[in-house]
Amino acid sequence: MNRHHHLGRSVLCSLLLLTLLFLTCPAEDDVRCLREVRNSFPDSAGQFDSWNFANTSVGFICTFSGVSCWNDRENRLIGLELRDFALTGDIPDSLQFCHSLQTLDLSGNSLSGQIPSRICDWLPYLTSLDLSRNGLTGSIPADLASCLYLNTLILDDNRLSGGIPYQFSNLGRLRRFSVANNDLTGRVPSFSGGSVVVDFDGNSGLCGGTLGECGGLSRRSLAIIIAAGVVGAAASLMLGFGLWRCYFSKSSKRRKRGSGVGMRGNGAISQNRARGERGVPGLV
Repeated sequence: MNRHHHLGRSVLCSLLLLTLLFLTCPAEDDVRCLREVRNSFPDSAGQFDSWNFANTSVGFICTFSGVSCWNDRENRLIGLELRDFALTGDIPDSLQFCHSLQTLDLSGNSLSGQIPSRICDWLPYLTSLDLSRNGLTGSIPADLASCLYLNTLILDDNRLSGGIPYQFSNLGRLRRFSVANNDLTGRVPSFSGGSVVVDFDGNSGLCGGTLGECGGLSRRSLAIIIAAGVVGAAASLMLGFGLWRCYFSKSSKRRKRGSGVGMRGNGAISQNRARGERGVPGLV
């Protein structure tokens, strides 16, 4: 009996230990994530003043500016919103330790480089990703389609190039998608359900959907061609009018010269005739 009782207590202790490990490890990873994110950016604007890692009380990271937790009694992140934090440099790979993160907002900074292709491996539960108003370059990684829970994906006002991955059509939960004011080209993906609010403005090379058929002329190109045609026609008319006026002016001058010569010639003949009549009186 005692033996079974001892075995039961051992199993219970093991389960409690495993539960404690599962609860503690994510929390430690979240603390590590924030510490390394903090070290990735120079704090010239003092935006990280509240990030005090010397405080180790329960839920201490939940008091950090831009940080939100599942609840205030444990150090488990749910959101990281560093909007307008004057951040510079690349998107840090230390985000891989914020595994439970659902919201990531790094908009309105001066981030450069490319969007990490593994960001959905790092943050598989993301529902909202906002990287707008930065200086990000390169192509949009197709692996972003692996963030299956995404409701919002905002990438506008960067310098992204290339095409929009067709795999984004498989993001069934997506409700808002914006890539406005980049340098993107090619066909835009078609989103299922038709309930996605999209913004493709400021990308003259995109086509398809509401932007017009691919292979044809974009509205901007068509406007340029029409304007060039109007200017060319006006220039041709002005040139033709100038040539006609020049020709008409020269013709008028020739006619005037011809009339003057004729009058002088007729006068000379008349004078000769008069002299002839006076010079031969005997014939009269």
